[in-house]
Amino acid sequence: MSELYNRIDSLCKERGTNITALCREAKVARSSLSELNAGRTKTLTLETGSKLAAALGITVDELMGTETEKEPPATRRGSEISDEELKFALWGKVDDIDDDDLADVKRYAAFVKERKKGT
Repeated sequence: MSELYNRIDSLCKERGTNITALCREAKVARSSLSELNAGRTKTLTLETGSKLAAALGITVDELMGTETEKEPPATRRGSEISDEELKFALWGKVDDIDDDDLADVKRYAAFVKERKKGT
């Protein structure tokens, strides 16, 4: 059994499903994973990997086990994210939201953060 097949199987189990159901949902031939499991293939095509990752709600890098820990942008720069960057990240255009709405979003984010600390 390949490491990749085992990873996909584990991801399925975490989500309460199985390989066959995943293949059906992703519209991927079950045989592609059977070949992987049997060791006749070592990896998946990009198209197959993309479909499986999308069905699992993860990135292809996560599926393949190649994603590395990423630092948040503010940590890399050593500063906070600006209001303009936050607006752009949330709405795509800086002028699509006024300062009052942005303040509401920040308060809600702080509330969620505090709530998670309590669990």
